[in-house]
Amino acid sequence: AACQRAQQSGRALSGRVSRSSPRGHLADPGSAKGKEKPLNGQVLMVLSMENNCSATSFDMELCAEKLKSFGVQVAADQWRRLIQDAVLKPEVRRYMFYNSRAFQIAIAVVFYMSLWTNIYSTVQLCSFGRYWEASVLVTLAAVVVTVVVILVMDRRQRKINMNTDVRLAAVNEIFIKHGLILGITDALDGPHNILQLWFVHFSPERCLQSLSAHITDMQRTRESGLRHSLDQLCVVMEAVVQPDPGREEEASCEESPLLPSGVNLNKEPVTCNELLHLVPEGPPEVMAQQLLVIFSGCYVRLLVTGQLPRATAGGHLEHSSVPCLCQFIEITALNTHQSWFVGR
Repeated sequence: AACQRAQQSGRALSGRVSRSSPRGHLADPGSAKGKEKPLNGQVLMVLSMENNCSATSFDMELCAEKLKSFGVQVAADQWRRLIQDAVLKPEVRRYMFYNSRAFQIAIAVVFYMSLWTNIYSTVQLCSFGRYWEASVLVTLAAVVVTVVVILVMDRRQRKINMNTDVRLAAVNEIFIKHGLILGITDALDGPHNILQLWFVHFSPERCLQSLSAHITDMQRTRESGLRHSLDQLCVVMEAVVQPDPGREEEASCEESPLLPSGVNLNKEPVTCNELLHLVPEGPPEVMAQQLLVIFSGCYVRLLVTGQLPRATAGGHLEHSSVPCLCQFIEITALNTHQSWFVGR
């Protein structure tokens, strides 16, 4: 897979949401700049749609027109199908809903009420449980535990999501050649859960060179550590087990059927799970390209939601204090603890 590198401007990127029509909504944050060359990390447009049970979709026609106005010449049928397969399948949309902010808020409320009820019922069995101080302690304990659960879920949201971010890798492999990377987020608009597909300007050359040099250095000095880090980037694939033709023919000769030949048995194929490594061994440039493609969706998601850490040392983002894509990959995927990151 081909890929490249990302950066970002120092513009404030907020997750503003508009109520989407049944076909979706398109925002164009960069339209005011006219024909000026966009900065790395600048949001060019945002497609929005409501994530509900209806068969709504992003407004692909309007998206295609805007891409042409940006000078992006990509066959529409190709990227439409990839976006459809990546994020618009019913099972993927259900997964995104169950991992959305709205659903997590609902889970947190239910968890708090259930926890408070259970702790309070248990405390009532003790002698001091009938005093009002016990209710205060129960409330404090339930709040503390709920906050911890919320923080754990929030921390998990900052990591790469194999079910959404990685699914956009095929789309980003195409668009990155034209200076764009895509990411998807969800936001709340009142009681509605809105999916947003972000198109961010991305020039990959310097990040690709830097990441290739970093991988080359790790192959010389810490090859086992590099391999261990890359082995964590894998997905489970279901593969059909193909029977051995020779053994199958031998078994058919030695064994007679227990049922009459007229009976047709609908046998399901035998399957097994296999681990597919997303970044196999290869030249440093190829591995760097693959890493940039895989992490671009996660990078855009954290970029537009303001969840990237601040960078104390300059990378390839002259106009921002957040790390560029190669720095982000080095610290998250390659476990390279550099001094350019500080806590938020």
